[in-house]
Amino acid sequence: MKPLSRFLLEFLKTEAGSGVLLATCATVAVIWANTPWAGTYQAIVHHDLPGPWGHAWPVAEWVKEGLMAVFFYMVGLEIKHEIREGSLSDPKTLALPVGAALGGMVVPVSVYLSVNAWGGDLRGWSIPVATDIAFALAVLGMAGKGIPASLRVFLLTLAIVDDLGAVVIIGVFYNSAFSLPWIAGLLAVLAATVAVRFIPRSPLAVHLLLFVLAWWLTLKAGISPSLAAVASAFCVATPRIEKLIEAIHPFVAYIVLPLFAFTASGFSLAGAGAALFADPRFLGVALGLFVGKQLGVYAAARGLVAAKLAVLPQDATPAQLYGVCLLCGIGFTMSLYLAALAFPAGDKTAEIAAKSAIAVASILSACAGAAILNLSQRTQKIHV
Repeated sequence: MKPLSRFLLEFLKTEAGSGVLLATCATVAVIWANTPWAGTYQAIVHHDLPGPWGHAWPVAEWVKEGLMAVFFYMVGLEIKHEIREGSLSDPKTLALPVGAALGGMVVPVSVYLSVNAWGGDLRGWSIPVATDIAFALAVLGMAGKGIPASLRVFLLTLAIVDDLGAVVIIGVFYNSAFSLPWIAGLLAVLAATVAVRFIPRSPLAVHLLLFVLAWWLTLKAGISPSLAAVASAFCVATPRIEKLIEAIHPFVAYIVLPLFAFTASGFSLAGAGAALFADPRFLGVALGLFVGKQLGVYAAARGLVAAKLAVLPQDATPAQLYGVCLLCGIGFTMSLYLAALAFPAGDKTAEIAAKSAIAVASILSACAGAAILNLSQRTQKIHV
């Protein structure tokens, strides 16, 4: 088997380390929001900061619409890198994670819609779609130390395709009214980003400044910052992509995502009660992530292998593959982002139901995946 590149090894290491920090920030936020000092937490995340267009945004909104755009920019760079030089460039290795990712998007959506079809809230259908790369890789790193490297690449590729699917969903279903003049300005900046590739060894700062300008124009144009961030990343010249990822990846992994986890996870459970577990939104998200995700990913993967359209990751057993499929139900960061878009601020009941379900499903998926991976390592004889 071809060894992992230095770039990919560093990427996996950073993502795994970020997952531990993410979990810590999320835990602190949830505990803090349910203590007598919850008012202090709310004052921090809802404190208004001035914006460049004449009005202020709360800290939580700045993180969601501002800093998270950097995350989506990095996602776009990752996707382009993998298409040009990485795991997405080889059709033989591409079929399995892409097909599994599609199954892992369709089935959770179907589960959510089925639960909420009669009198439920259909707005949350997109929440169980995506896998959290950092959390999933962190659990895989702790529980699957002896598993083949091919499974790590499988999970990373699947999560990248998941992210791309989530970006498309955000761009298509969660955009506001468009402003054509500002869109024209955005297209001009994207064209300038393409033109920079003709400058030999163009400074990374130029690419980053063009991205920031594209982000600002996006807000004016009424387009989702996530979609514009990915588009901006795709305009970057291939030789500069690795350098850009190396420059911003630690910032995203150790600052942007933990901040988002902190500002998005702090919700009060006051008044939730036992009725929460019967809420169709809770059941739809929880079952979509924990049940729908693993079934969709595993069934699609095994179906592709049975049809001889793909092969299992090298040296991996079916049980190890199933353990990794369970980890795909960890939908923390992107699921929280989609929940914030699906349920507007102020809808506290929906917020509690969605965020509680994400937490429960992610914990169950992490524990079940870790257990299967540990067991498969000990026996090497389990066949699912």
